[in-house]
Amino acid sequence: MADTPQPFTLHVPDAEIADLRARLERTRLPDQAPDAPWAYGADVGYIRGLIDHWRTIFDWRLSEARLNAFPQFKVALHGIDLHYLHVPGKGPNPKPLLLLHGWPGSVFEFLDIIPRLIDPAQFGGRAEDSFTVIAPSLPGYGLSFRPNQKRFGIPAIADCFADLMVYVLGYSKFAAQGGDWGAFTCSSLGVRHPGKLAGIHLNMLSIRPDQPLPAKPTPDEQRYLDEIKFWTKEETGYIQIQGTRPQTLAFGLTDSPAGLAAWIAEKFHAWTDHAGNFETAVGRDHLLANISLYWFTGAIGSSFWPYYDRLHGPWPIPDGQTVDVPTGYAAFPREIRRPPRSIAEKTYTDIRQWTVMPKGGHFAAMEQPDALAVDIRNFFRPLRTTF
Repeated sequence: MADTPQPFTLHVPDAEIADLRARLERTRLPDQAPDAPWAYGADVGYIRGLIDHWRTIFDWRLSEARLNAFPQFKVALHGIDLHYLHVPGKGPNPKPLLLLHGWPGSVFEFLDIIPRLIDPAQFGGRAEDSFTVIAPSLPGYGLSFRPNQKRFGIPAIADCFADLMVYVLGYSKFAAQGGDWGAFTCSSLGVRHPGKLAGIHLNMLSIRPDQPLPAKPTPDEQRYLDEIKFWTKEETGYIQIQGTRPQTLAFGLTDSPAGLAAWIAEKFHAWTDHAGNFETAVGRDHLLANISLYWFTGAIGSSFWPYYDRLHGPWPIPDGQTVDVPTGYAAFPREIRRPPRSIAEKTYTDIRQWTVMPKGGHFAAMEQPDALAVDIRNFFRPLRTTF
C-alpha cells in the first residue's frame, strides 16, 4: 500500500536567507593562480562577482515562487520523504513523462522546459503531443533529503521511481527522460523495469568509459577514444573525490557557500556550450537558484552518493546486459562524453531516434529548452499509442 502524497510548498525561513548573506559577506577568497582564468578550476574574479551578486542582488523569493508555481508533493517511499513536481498536461491526451535531473543539478533545471512539455501548443507545437510531467528530486538531492537518511545508488533510485510512477501515481506505463544521473536512472529503469516503460529519451548515454573499442576504430570512434583519454586525465577529479571521500568534501561545501558556489559553477563553466562566458548559456540567477537549493537543504554531501556507489559497485547497467526499450538520444555538441552511435548500439539495442543538435551542452534543459522539448516530443509521438 503506497502512502498518500501530501502537497508541498517550498518556503525557506527569512533567518536562513539572512544567515546565507552574512556568510557570503565574510567570505575569504584564495589568490588567483597565474595564467588564464579557469585554467586550474574556478576563476577567482568570476566567483567574487558571483558571490557579490548572490549577496546583494539575487532574490531567492523570486526563484522560490517560480518553483512553487508548479504543483509539488512529498510522499513517504523507500524510507525517505520523496519530493516531486506533478504538473498536468494541457493537451487532449497527455502522457506521463518522468523527467530526471542529475548532478550538480536539481528540479530548478526544468523551470523552462516543463511549460514546453505540458502545453506544446503554446510554443508552436501540437496539443496532442502534451505530457503530464513528473519531476522528482533525486533521493539525497534538494527536497528529497533530510539529515541522516539512507543513501541511494542509481539502481535503488530507479526502483524508487518505478514505484512512484506505478504504485503511488497509478501510471502502469510511462515515458522517461534524463541527463547525467537522470540518464543513468532512465537506463537503469530500462534494464530493471522494461515493462513499465514506453521508451526513454536521453541527452547523455550511460556508456562505460573503459569499454573496449574495435581494433581498427572508425574516425568517429577514434575521436571518442581521444575525448575519453582527455576526460579521464583532466576532468574526473571530482568523480574520484566525490566517489571516495564524499564525507570529507561535504564539510567544506556544507559550511561555505562560496566553496559550494565555486564547486558547482566550475562545472557549469566546463560543461555548457559557450564562447567564454557560460552565463550566455545559463543565466546567473538560474545558476544561483540551483546552488541556493543545495545550500538551503544542506544536501550537497548526500548528492555525492551515486558517485561513491558507482566506484564501489557494479556499473549501473550490469555487464552482459543491455537496454532494450525504445531509445531516443539528443546529441548535444558540448556534452561531457559523446560516444558514436556504433558504440552506443552495443548498450542500447533499440535506438529509434538519434538527433545531432547544433548547439548545447550538459545542462540541456537549461541551455536549450526549446530544442530539447521538440526532440522529446518527436521521439515519443509514434510511441504514444503504447501507453
